[in-house]
This record gives sequence, C-alpha cells and structure tokens, in this order.
Amino acid sequence: MRRRQSRLARAAAALPAETVDLTIERVGARGDGIARGHDGEPVFVPFTVPGDRVRVRLGPRRGEGRAAALLDVVAAGPGRRNPPCAQFGRCGGCTLQHLDDDLYAAAKLDALHAAMRRHGLDPGVIEPLHRVPPGTRRRARLSFVRRGGRQGGGKAVLIGFNARESHDVVDLAAGCAVLHPALAALVEPLRDLGASVLAPGEAGAAAVTLTETGVDALIDLPRLPDIAALEALASFAEAQDLARLAWRAPGHGEPMPAAVRRPPRAVIAGVAVDLPTDGFLQAAVEGEAVLTEAVLDAVGADASRPRVADLFAGVGTFTFALAARNAAVHAVEGAAPALAALKDAADRAGLAGRVTAERRDLDARPLLANELRRFDAAVFDPPRAGAAAQAASLAQSPVPRVAAVSCNPATFARDARLLVDGGYRLRWVRPVDQFVWSAHLELVAGFDRRLTE
Repeated sequence: MRRRQSRLARAAAALPAETVDLTIERVGARGDGIARGHDGEPVFVPFTVPGDRVRVRLGPRRGEGRAAALLDVVAAGPGRRNPPCAQFGRCGGCTLQHLDDDLYAAAKLDALHAAMRRHGLDPGVIEPLHRVPPGTRRRARLSFVRRGGRQGGGKAVLIGFNARESHDVVDLAAGCAVLHPALAALVEPLRDLGASVLAPGEAGAAAVTLTETGVDALIDLPRLPDIAALEALASFAEAQDLARLAWRAPGHGEPMPAAVRRPPRAVIAGVAVDLPTDGFLQAAVEGEAVLTEAVLDAVGADASRPRVADLFAGVGTFTFALAARNAAVHAVEGAAPALAALKDAADRAGLAGRVTAERRDLDARPLLANELRRFDAAVFDPPRAGAAAQAASLAQSPVPRVAAVSCNPATFARDARLLVDGGYRLRWVRPVDQFVWSAHLELVAGFDRRLTE
C-alpha cells in the first residue's frame, strides 16, 4: 500500500494546490471517497474508504466540489483490504478493489439508492446485488502505444487500459484480474502486433470480444495500413486463431476486414447470431444470464403467446430468450448492422413468424402509445443516456408490464419516474454487478400497470 501511495504522491506533486488532512465519509457514484473540505464543500479522493484519515493535495474543481490526489492514508478506516491487482491505483479500469466485500456491495448500490431517492422512488424495492465473478469479462477495449525504443529496459509497446482521467496507457504486463483468460492471453501477442503496425510515437486500440467461435478483434490504427501492416494483421489472426480481425482508420469510414476465418457468433437462447463488426454483447455471459432471467420475470407469461415489444433490441439479447418462452416479439433497433444480424438469425432459426424486426431511432421517434396498444409487455434496454422519449410514450400507453434494463442508475431513475407518474407500479429492481471492481452497475426493473388502470 505504501509503495502505491508513494506513486500517487509523486504524481500529485505537480498539482499547484494546498495540502490538507481530511476524513472520508462515504464512497461516491464514481467510486471515489468523499470528504468535506474546510469550507464544507465535497472533496473527491480516489482509492479511499469511509473512515480513512487521509492527506491529500487539492486539485481542480469537479462539479460542486474539488478533486484531490491521495498523498497518504494517515489512519485506515474499516472496510479496507489489499487490492488483488498490482496495477490498482494506476490503471483506470478498476476503482473499488480496495473495499472489502460488505463495503463493496454497499458502495455499488449507493448510487442507485441515491438516484431513486432523488426522483421520489422507494429504494426498498431494490433486491440484493447479483455479483459476477472476476475473470469473466468477454469484451474489452485495450489501448496501445509504441514508444521510441526500449529505454531503461522498458517495453517498446505499452498495452492496457488508460490511467485514471488520462490518455496514458497502464501496461498489463502483470496480467488483468478482470479479463476472461482467453482475452488476457492476447495481451502479449497484441503487444507484438503493435510493434509491427505502429511507428514510434503512434497509438492505437484493440476492441476484443470473446464469441462462441473465437475472438473477434477490431484494431483502430492511426492511419491507413500499408501492405506490410495488412499482412501483419492477417498473420496475427492466423497465429492467434481469431474468428475475425478488422481494422479501422480515421477518415476511412466503416471497419475493413483483414481476416475472416469464421463468423464470430453468439448463441442466445439456442439461436446462433452472427455478430456485426464491433457489435455489442453484454460484458459477461454470467451477467447476461442474470439480466435475461430478470427480464423474463418482469414480462411474465400470463398469455398463451404474449406479444412483447423489445425496444433497443441490439442483436437480440432478450428477443430470442422471449421467443423461447413462446412470446411473439417485435424487435426495434436503430443500428442497421445489429438489426440485420438479429433478423438473419431469426430467419435461420425458423422464427420469422414469431420474431419481427423494425429499424427505428427510438430517441428521435419512439413507439407511440397507440402503437404500443397491441403489446402485452415491453422491454427497453437503452444506452447510458437512457430512454426518456420512449419512457414518456410508454407512460401514456396501456401496456400491462414493462421491463427496464439499464447501465446507468441516474437515467434509469429519471425514466422510472416517468413510468410511475404515468400509472405504473415499480415492483422490484434487480442490480447486477458484471463490471467487477468498477463503479458501473447494471440493473433490471419490473413495472406493471396499477390495478385501477
């Protein structure tokens, strides 16, 4: 711990601000400890726990308070543990490894409790946290940069996650406790690839997804690749037995394939979906299973063949699970590649009569109340910005049951308030921790129309 603090102290030394001693009161929504400064304003201190007495260097303003760099833990509070990763405190991928299990679970849920209270919703409906184990992350975006040379014995190419609030790359030479082993095994080969396709000083990124047929990789390059770079990409795909490798460069438009050895495929409720390049999957198979079961619980199965609107459907994460429960599903998605993958998979599986698909930007043109009348249930799974427009339309509709899926407690609570004000009852909220040791939280909530409706 002391060695990590000394690194933090050296990094903080350049900040032109005063040094103060504070006591941490709680953990905030971004995973930082929060203390009160001498003037009463909040001070955000990373890598701390409630009860810590800390020495910090105050930094720039952040929202209604001040950011701060941790110089030393003068006295540790309860709930602190040794983080399992040697890179914790530098790597920006994890913020909560230093919390013990009880404090960790509470910190994960605090932002959800606070968001619901802000919108007048009862946090008492929140269920216990469903936790996904570490080492299960099946998709990640790694940054890499080629340095000028092997100075001081260092590596020519750094590869890993960005440092906290920085573009600096924290190298994963010591491994990563979050990634699935199949992705962790690619770190060193990707380092060698970076040395082949980057010039000194250039930076890039690799988005890697573990699928049923192998790893799907998208390499972001700083410029168009020459013949040698294209050959290096194809050789890398062959040597690592990737399902597919594509590349992308600024100003060049859509990703271009360098090698397609097998279609990258996800099997969802028994349906094989060929994924589009840079397609979205839930972060962990285990997390997807919990989210899916929660959606099915929220939708219910009262009708012999319930009609369900799956909004922001993606490649069909919930579409095919609903269809497997004998629902007739109308999948609506704005991204053409994702919708095409969903539709093709439904056709191949013989579900064309049970699954219909519609391309539509639900932020700009949500399904309206009169369009929703024909459905027995609706599911919506928007990006972090939430689904304010669609939630407002649902609030005016007679749909009996709604499942809300979210990766952002703040926008979920806003959208939930719209539904409750429109006559829905919030029955339960099921939080899912599939972004282990980060402040991010996934959830599913079940709503139904009040009996008086």
